[in-house]
Amino acid sequence: MSQRLSSSHRKPVTEDERFLAQGPRERRAFTKTDSWRVLRIMGEFVEGFDTLSDVYSAVTVFGSARTPPDDPAYEQAVETARMLAQEGFPIITGGGPGIMEAANRGCQEGNGLSIGCNIELPFEQGLNPYVERAIDFRYFFVRKTMFVKYSTAFVVFPGGYGTMDELFEALTLIQTGKVKHFPVILFGRAYWQGLVDWLRDRVAGEGKIATTDLQLFTVTDSPAEAVAIIRQARERRTQASPPVDTETP
Repeated sequence: MSQRLSSSHRKPVTEDERFLAQGPRERRAFTKTDSWRVLRIMGEFVEGFDTLSDVYSAVTVFGSARTPPDDPAYEQAVETARMLAQEGFPIITGGGPGIMEAANRGCQEGNGLSIGCNIELPFEQGLNPYVERAIDFRYFFVRKTMFVKYSTAFVVFPGGYGTMDELFEALTLIQTGKVKHFPVILFGRAYWQGLVDWLRDRVAGEGKIATTDLQLFTVTDSPAEAVAIIRQARERRTQASPPVDTETP
């Protein structure tokens, strides 16, 4: 309890914490600092867009930062990313260790473009050595925008809260029509099966989602199957007429 109280009263150490803090001290600072933070947030968007402006048909790989190299999921992530890179897909990760490192490593082995979108955290998370093009973000929501904007598929390996957050945000964007339907692949049937059963039996069973929403993702244990799904989706996109952008800058 004492540890929890002390941590709740400590000074915010990341920009996300400062931005979201609601204590009296932060409330006084709100009128002085938050409007200026908009410029910093805008700068992060500009940097991300500039750095990734030449990236097309990328695949984002999510998964736990705690996955060690001797975990089977690590090698499966290496193999999946290697095969995707050989098919011409750039690979985007959060840039950290674990599954992210495995995917960036596989991308390099496949001679692909290996991208890491790193995030400021209260504890250190340096870029893994397999990132070729790196961007550092202070704000999670800016970083998430980059994942979605420059990706045409998500491959989600076993992970924790952060992985779940990224998975369900992608599914929500597809379900609500905010982005066009692109492949979301859950890798590791044994890991994800309990969640899939719960979504089917409880969530869809009680009408909280439509049964068709269960078709927004695919579960597999095969790198080859994952790559085939993503490749086929790319082929369908190239056969379709490109949309006309009528927006003014």
